[in-house]
Amino acid sequence: MISVAGKPILDWILQWLVGNRIARIVVGVAYKKDVVTEYVSRLNLPARIEFSEHTVEGGTGEGFRLAIERFVQDDTFLAMNGDEITDINISRFANFHLRLGSLATIAVANLRSPFGVVKINDYKIVEFKEKAVLESWVSTGIYAFNHGIVEYLPARGNIEDETFPKLARLGKLGAYRHSGFWGTLNTLKDLHELERELTQSGLST
Repeated sequence: MISVAGKPILDWILQWLVGNRIARIVVGVAYKKDVVTEYVSRLNLPARIEFSEHTVEGGTGEGFRLAIERFVQDDTFLAMNGDEITDINISRFANFHLRLGSLATIAVANLRSPFGVVKINDYKIVEFKEKAVLESWVSTGIYAFNHGIVEYLPARGNIEDETFPKLARLGKLGAYRHSGFWGTLNTLKDLHELERELTQSGLST
C-alpha cells in the first residue's frame, strides 16, 4: 500500500495486470489485510479478484502455496511478489515459458548498481561509472508457474531460499530476459528512484 507517484504500488500492479488482459487475480493478504481488501474492492477493476489469507511468518512459500491450492486450477499461471512495477508483456512471457517447458520461469533483468562502479588497476581507478547497468541478471520477483510447482513449495519459508535453488539443481527453472522497465521497492531510496524512473519512462502519465 506504499504510495508511488501518487498511488499504492498494488494499484500499479493491478492496472498492469488488467492492461495485459488478465481477467482473474488472486491477491495474497497478511499484514494489514483489511486495508488491502477494502482498497482493492473500491477500484472496480474489470477482473475477478479474490483474496487468499496467509501468515506473515509463513513467508512467500506459504503465501503462494495457499493461494494456488485454494484458487488456481489452470495448468500455467503468473505469480509475483507485491513490491515491483514493470512493463513486461505477459503474453510474450507466458509463451516463452510454454515453449521452454520448464516448471517455473523467472523474469530476470540486469541490475543497475545504486552506487558508482569503479575499475581498478594497480590501486588506481581507471574507469568510473555512476549507477552502471551490471552484466549480472537478477530476479524481478515475477514468475510463470506450472501447477506442479505446488510440490516444491514449502509449508513455511521463502521460495527464494528453498524452491528456486532446488528447481535450478533439477534443471526445471527457466529465465526470461526482460530489457524494459522494472523497479522494485525495498527502501526509501528505492521509492525516490522508482518515482523518478516512472516519470522518465512515461508510465506515470
